[in-house]
Amino acid sequence: MSRRISLNARQAHDDQSSARIEVVLFEITHPALEAPIRLSTDNAERLSSDPFTYGTRSAWRGADPLSDPYLWIIASAVVPDDNEDAPAASQIVLENLDARIAEILRSFTDQATVHMAVVLASTPDDIEGEWLDMRLMSAEGTASEITLSLSREEIELEYFPSGRMTRHKFPGLHL
Repeated sequence: MSRRISLNARQAHDDQSSARIEVVLFEITHPALEAPIRLSTDNAERLSSDPFTYGTRSAWRGADPLSDPYLWIIASAVVPDDNEDAPAASQIVLENLDARIAEILRSFTDQATVHMAVVLASTPDDIEGEWLDMRLMSAEGTASEITLSLSREEIELEYFPSGRMTRHKFPGLHL
């Protein structure tokens, strides 16, 4: 199944070279975190001078663009595909991180939730692709990078049938 994308994104994909830049936004949530961690692959806007901080201002997932910007990180991401035979899976490689981030990611005993979106840098509020409720399956790291593996639960693991055919729930079956 193909996904709908805007005309601008379609033209950027078809052009040999384009000034339109695709940006991946990440939001990591976990009950142990005070606030969601918001990350971006775009460094176009300087958010502060002391310390130098770059990022993206977007209202995706209800974030306030002025007070909750998505902070820039050096990352590469493999976005989930539309394969119907397997659950959505993705990998994010975060580079040049502080050692404390690796400690935080490895300290969770239960899975964090990761939401991803692809936007254009010129229109950060218009979502080109979105993957919600991905689970952080593993965080493997070296001295210079951390690879986060994300996935969803397989649809085959859902209970079937979901409810019992009782008189109370399905009175038409019991006439």
